[in-house]
Amino acid sequence: MTTNTYAIIGAGPSGLSAARALQRAGIAFDGYEASRGVGGLWDIENPRSTMYESAHLISSRTTTEFAEFPMDTTADYPSHRTLIRYFRDFADRFGLAERFAFDTKVVGLARADDGGWMLRADGPDGEIERRYAGVILANGTLAEPNVPTFRGEFAGEIMHTSAYKTATQLTAKRVLIIGAGNSGCDIAVDAVHHAASVDLSVRRGYYFVPRYLFGRPSDTLNQGRPLPARLKQFVDARVLKAFTGDPVKFGFPKPDYKIYESHPIVNTLILGHLGQGDLSIRADIDRFDGSTVRFRDGSSGEYDLVLLATGYTLDYPFVAREDLNWTGWSPKLFLNIFPPPVDGAFNGLFVMGMLEASGIGWQGRYEQAELIAAYLSASPDRRARFRRRIADEPWPDLTGGYRYLGLERMSYYVNKDAYRSAVREATASLRADATARGIRSSSSSRRGPAASTERTPA
Repeated sequence: MTTNTYAIIGAGPSGLSAARALQRAGIAFDGYEASRGVGGLWDIENPRSTMYESAHLISSRTTTEFAEFPMDTTADYPSHRTLIRYFRDFADRFGLAERFAFDTKVVGLARADDGGWMLRADGPDGEIERRYAGVILANGTLAEPNVPTFRGEFAGEIMHTSAYKTATQLTAKRVLIIGAGNSGCDIAVDAVHHAASVDLSVRRGYYFVPRYLFGRPSDTLNQGRPLPARLKQFVDARVLKAFTGDPVKFGFPKPDYKIYESHPIVNTLILGHLGQGDLSIRADIDRFDGSTVRFRDGSSGEYDLVLLATGYTLDYPFVAREDLNWTGWSPKLFLNIFPPPVDGAFNGLFVMGMLEASGIGWQGRYEQAELIAAYLSASPDRRARFRRRIADEPWPDLTGGYRYLGLERMSYYVNKDAYRSAVREATASLRADATARGIRSSSSSRRGPAASTERTPA
């Protein structure tokens, strides 16, 4: 194994972004994917996938797709079937799949004596152990279910949305869905056509964004011209109320925060079903009592199935937490990518896709990968200056002026415009000497994806 080869863990959108960026930069890499092929959670047959049959994009196609590879569909919000085909086509177009070992699960990362990383994985032919100069963690953020505990015991079935695949699982059941995020609302809309009854238990209010405004996908409006946070909140809250009405009138609590301070719900169908009486909003849960669920407002209901739409927790089980600078609910990383340098050096770990942002898209994740590739391709002096900047200077404000809720799922949330601007600026600073060093796209393409050049350790 050459000393300057990197490992990529995961072949979903973030892993494919990393593979493509390293390929373009002529940086040698190997990829590892626990499932059968590319696509990550978008492959509903992937055992770790959290996809369900009715799932579609909640951001529109043009704001989500890779810039160099437009989607071959006219649908504004394509289904998971279209998207898994898209990722397979993307991987085929650039010859990325052949660089991954599939059905191969990474089980451990440990520091090598020379400063690199020893990777251990279980594959079809047994255990693999290889050394790499660095590792890009791109195994996703939506695979490890967040399962809260409740007082009492429930006599019926409790299921997390990660196990939900099709609405027939709900047929003729009295269903209580806990949580009204995007998945919870999608499944509630499914449930009204199959379940005996559907209730939605919530602890806070939400803002609901229609998929179309003024005849266009709502996230395509005002592209490239972001308004100041307070002005955008003022304007958009009033536009949404005019289009969707006040969710409080449908039974939701009044939000105790401003719009965009938590991820909005891109689903207004649920408001229609509430207006038709197809489902009901219930208060937060107090306790379980057999088949009875008692709520904090003193009411109760009888249910056969409790469906936990309670989200996911970050999970990097193959590496020690201290190596990722975990602080509270999530790692604290420069631009959500780089663990802080120690004694002036990075440890060789880079994280892809550890961000949530309304409208960030896969192109935003690809720009993360471009930054990693720019760092690995830069001169030793420029890399050292980049590390000193991270160690000595305040990190960029990625909030865009929004005051995000102090929730676990918001701990790595960013504003897409502030984030992409900061990532692009960092990439430009690292690429400034690329021409002088002879690193041009033409020479990269001649070297090919598996080529290698001498580099200073990370």
